[in-house]
Amino acid sequence: MMTKKTISASRASLILFLCRMITALEVPLDLSQPPTITQQSPKDYIVDPRENIVIQCEAKGKPPPSFSWTRNGTHFDIDKDARVTVKPNSGTLVINIMNGGKAEAYEGVYQCTARNERGAAISNNIVIRPSRSPLWTKEKVEPKHVREGDPLVLHCSPPVGLPPPIIFWMDNSFQRLPQNERVSQGLNGDLYFSNVKPEDTREDYICYARFNHTQTIQQKQPISVKVFSMDSLNETISANLSDTDFYGAKPLTERRPTLLTPVGSTSNKVELRGNVLLLECIAEGLPTPVIRWIKEGGELPINRTFFENFKKTLKIVEVSEADSGKYKCVARNPLGSTHHTITVTVKAAPYWITAPRNLVLSPGEDGTLICRANGNPKPNISWLTNGVPIAIAPEDPSRKVDGDTIIFSDVQERSSAVYQCNASNEYGYLLANAFVNVLAEPPRILTPANKLYQIIANNPALLDCAFFGSPVPEIEWFKGVKGSILHGDLYVFHDNGTLEIPVAQKDSTGTYTCVARNKLGKVQNEVHLEVKDPTMIIKQPEYKIIQKGGQVSFECTIKHDRTLMPTITWLKDNGELPVDERFIIHKDSLAIMNVTDKDDGTYTCVANTTLDSVSASAVLTVVDRPDPPFDLELTDQLERSIQLSWIPGYDNNSPITNFVIEYEDGMREPGVWHYQTEVHGTQTTVQLKLSPYVNYSFRVIAVNEIGRSQPSEASEQYLTKAAKPDENPSGVQGIGSEPDNLVIIWEPLKGFQSNGPGLQYKVSWRQKDVGDEWTSVIVANVSKYIVSGTPTFVPYEIKVQALNDLGYAPEPAEVIGHSGEDLPMVAPGNVQVHIVNSTLAKVHWDPVPLKTVRGHLQGYRIYYWKVQSLSKRRQRHVEKKILTFSGNKTHGMLPGLEPYSSYKLNVRVVNGKGEGPASPDKLFKTPEGVPSSPSFLKISNPTLDSLTLEWGPPTHPNGVLIAYTLKFQPINSTHELGPLIEIRIPANETSLILSNLNYSTRYKFYFYAQTSVGSGSQITEEAVTIMDEVRPVYPRIRNVTASAAETYANISWEYEGPDHVNFYVEYGVAGSKEDWKKEIVNGSRSFFVLKGLTPGTSYKVRVGAEGLSGFVSSEDVFETGPAMASRQVDIATQGWFIGLMCAVALLILILLIVCFIRRNKGGKYPVKEKEDAHADPEIQPMKEDDGTFGEYSDAEDHKPLKKGSRTPSDRTVKKEDSDDSLVDYGEGVNGQFNEDGSFIGQYSGKKEKEPAEGNESSEAPSPVNAMNSFV
Repeated sequence: MMTKKTISASRASLILFLCRMITALEVPLDLSQPPTITQQSPKDYIVDPRENIVIQCEAKGKPPPSFSWTRNGTHFDIDKDARVTVKPNSGTLVINIMNGGKAEAYEGVYQCTARNERGAAISNNIVIRPSRSPLWTKEKVEPKHVREGDPLVLHCSPPVGLPPPIIFWMDNSFQRLPQNERVSQGLNGDLYFSNVKPEDTREDYICYARFNHTQTIQQKQPISVKVFSMDSLNETISANLSDTDFYGAKPLTERRPTLLTPVGSTSNKVELRGNVLLLECIAEGLPTPVIRWIKEGGELPINRTFFENFKKTLKIVEVSEADSGKYKCVARNPLGSTHHTITVTVKAAPYWITAPRNLVLSPGEDGTLICRANGNPKPNISWLTNGVPIAIAPEDPSRKVDGDTIIFSDVQERSSAVYQCNASNEYGYLLANAFVNVLAEPPRILTPANKLYQIIANNPALLDCAFFGSPVPEIEWFKGVKGSILHGDLYVFHDNGTLEIPVAQKDSTGTYTCVARNKLGKVQNEVHLEVKDPTMIIKQPEYKIIQKGGQVSFECTIKHDRTLMPTITWLKDNGELPVDERFIIHKDSLAIMNVTDKDDGTYTCVANTTLDSVSASAVLTVVDRPDPPFDLELTDQLERSIQLSWIPGYDNNSPITNFVIEYEDGMREPGVWHYQTEVHGTQTTVQLKLSPYVNYSFRVIAVNEIGRSQPSEASEQYLTKAAKPDENPSGVQGIGSEPDNLVIIWEPLKGFQSNGPGLQYKVSWRQKDVGDEWTSVIVANVSKYIVSGTPTFVPYEIKVQALNDLGYAPEPAEVIGHSGEDLPMVAPGNVQVHIVNSTLAKVHWDPVPLKTVRGHLQGYRIYYWKVQSLSKRRQRHVEKKILTFSGNKTHGMLPGLEPYSSYKLNVRVVNGKGEGPASPDKLFKTPEGVPSSPSFLKISNPTLDSLTLEWGPPTHPNGVLIAYTLKFQPINSTHELGPLIEIRIPANETSLILSNLNYSTRYKFYFYAQTSVGSGSQITEEAVTIMDEVRPVYPRIRNVTASAAETYANISWEYEGPDHVNFYVEYGVAGSKEDWKKEIVNGSRSFFVLKGLTPGTSYKVRVGAEGLSGFVSSEDVFETGPAMASRQVDIATQGWFIGLMCAVALLILILLIVCFIRRNKGGKYPVKEKEDAHADPEIQPMKEDDGTFGEYSDAEDHKPLKKGSRTPSDRTVKKEDSDDSLVDYGEGVNGQFNEDGSFIGQYSGKKEKEPAEGNESSEAPSPVNAMNSFV
């Protein structure tokens, strides 16, 4: 926020204008004029009797006036009283009473008269009264005995003083007695109790009266109050009365309100206009009544109404006649209400409407004196001249009295006099002096010549031309040396001669001339005006919230007139900044370092110049964690609950959101605090549930947005009584660990759940459905008991009951457990296999009898393994796989089988102990499937009309190959495809020469194998026939192959075409419509490693050349291997490698030491010479032209790379082998079939090792291996 102050602001200009109007009526003191009273004592003057009495009376006039006094209406002869003196050149009286005089002797009504040859002025009637502070009259104060709940009034009755004393109640320790809605002090000084409580009992209720004039305090005798509660009152009556006389005190009953003051239902109040109206209502009742005020037929005045003394006092300031009316106070409690109506009448002592003003006339002129006043009742107006009633004053033909006005006509010098107007009614009077001074004077200008006025632009400019003359001169203003007279709407001409420019602008700057003329002469004066640019704060300080201990900065950038020199002052809460080195004032900012709580407040930047002042303020709020709560109190102490209350600490400007209550068990864990509960930040009490046999202490932590406060001081300790346990252990189970035992376990009771000392457990068990009696044992505070010699897997009823030294917990609930399990005895029978397709089979079996399971039936487990691939002659090592089917299932699905293969399986039942015996091995075969794509397709020996095609058989034929199919079509220069030609090739062929082709033509080839089931995945390639036996000019990328592992794949290709081509590899999930992902190949290499692939996923890949639009290779498809635990070993963590490295480091250190010693002896160690003479032939320099190593050149980039297998090992389930993935089956991989025979079992990866097929490695290749594979 910003406020702006200027010297010539509108309010200041109005005040200045009024002041100048007054000074324009004053006669210069060098001219003759009647007396004017300038200073006098107040009408009602209460003096201190211990000091001299000073009665002021000061006046001015020409010639200087003389003074005289009257006392009580008669002349006061000052010379006859040695104690009375008059100040020199003054009319002020000084009455010396310090040396034995008495102030009471000078009580009376005094009036001062100032007189010279032109008239006499008189002062007000000054009533002199010495202040009085009398002592309390001695009285015997009887003790007050009152019943609890009854009302009580303690009367003060202070002595009458002058002025009246200020009343307050305190105790013997001079501490003010607390007051509230129930207990409060009335306007008359009495202390009112709406109802008393036992805590009101005390012997030192003392009323004090303070007399401010004499600075004394008088004390009344202490009052003793004894409050009897109902119980104590009945005991007292019972002890003092016989049975026949005793009825007993009535119980404490509630009652509706009644008024203690004022009495009755109505009252009247008269108040004078301008005073403060105080209305009071104090009521008694139980519960304590609440007071409400209303004005009948109107509203209480806004901004002038205040409620005091807990709303028992209505206060209206600056009352006027409009505040007259009926005011009603209503006292209410739940049992009813009462009210009192006060009729207020506002009267008024006389007040001015138009006070008479001094009149200066020239001989022969006319004039008037007006004296108008109002009041209630209407005041009487009377005139005096020179202190004498005008009716008996000497006649003056130039004046005529017309009620409140005196009319003067054709005045002469003898008409000069002082006139007094008196307006009075029963509530007071007004007296005003106004002179008539008849003079003949030429004009004079009182404003200094060439006075400079400086003003801020856009503010009013007031140029003075104070003047005097008789007759009153006429005033004219001019701007500049030869300027014309000023007039119009741009200027305001005041009667006192002042020229006002309402909105001064920069072009208002200049010289202004004031001319005053009357019939006796003419005079002029020049003044100068300069208009300055205003001072502005262009960047103000902003509201800041800062945590305690931080630092904060307020900015204040100003813009000002260049001729003014501003000063910037920083204030805090409208006062000076603290003297602290943490406050750093820069040119345009204020910085506060290491902020503390005391820095909270409003900071104001004030920019001052000699002409204006601007300021801008911002609030700094310092926040911090709350202060800890204090004054913890425990009340309502019961066996199982207690009430905790506290007083919140200061929230440090961040509201407390909640309180956390913690407890300490001083018996079991002293010093360890545990969470108990928390409550909202507005609560300061909480009812806490307690457990028996705990020595509690509590503490409270306050929480706000900044953080948690420090914990409060611990409360007093509270030890609860011991009791029987309330609850029994939870988590009771019966599980056998051996076939012949029963292990009973439970969660023991924690901490104070024991409710008392000697915690034990009663463990009971019996065999279910046999009718045995319970067997019980009492054990110490443990969590397990083992029952031996039980039958195998028999159900038992079990219960565990807590007990301590005081007794047992409630009867516990029974749980069912079983004794130990043993391995199943029987294998499933009648195992049948139904082939669903080439990769899926359904297995059926008969369930085993439940009695033979000898435990909890967990399900059935199928072991199956591939015996032989029917399309390959070599035998594979056994790789067993396991699927588990939960529950009492009789069938399951085997997914992920390889087509055209022999398998064996067996089935076993599973319980909690393990597996039972296996069923006899069952042999089954899978039918043929479609083959995978050919392992490679190579096109070579291009001629004008032929191409040679070579290929490898599919890695997974999945049956007996019956043929290959080749499709091809030409591609023109616009990449459009021509007609498709198809050729069927016998299965035993591995190459083909394709003739009768068009020369210089690009062809696209599609090649795939077939079994009796159908066609497999195809492989594509492109090639170009030559033109005129010249090497093809089209670039060519062919034989794209992929060697895949779990999460990466080595991609290689062959390239023919221009040198220095940058390749890129694009890949994506096979069958997906997502965009291809692109990887840039560094350099012109013909291989790349794709990383971050997903195991067990089919990918498509192709290779392209940068800068050749649309030129990419044919696509290839590969599949990553399944996720397997890494078998790589980090040699950096091997002990032998670390030892070797340490030995090498030690050897190098020894060599360096020997070298250093030899150099110090002056010898030469010709290492460099030896190196130069015996260069290692294996170390080859890098080629300077391309930065590659010597054994790897650009020429080699275009050679066919050694091909690794493009297909993963048999551990990978191929997409072309089966559309069913293991992920879709089994519990282990979150897949299930339904009851119709679909898969619901769990697949686990137990396999026996088998050698890798093809060129695959059994472990992920390192970057070195990747390089070697392409050499």
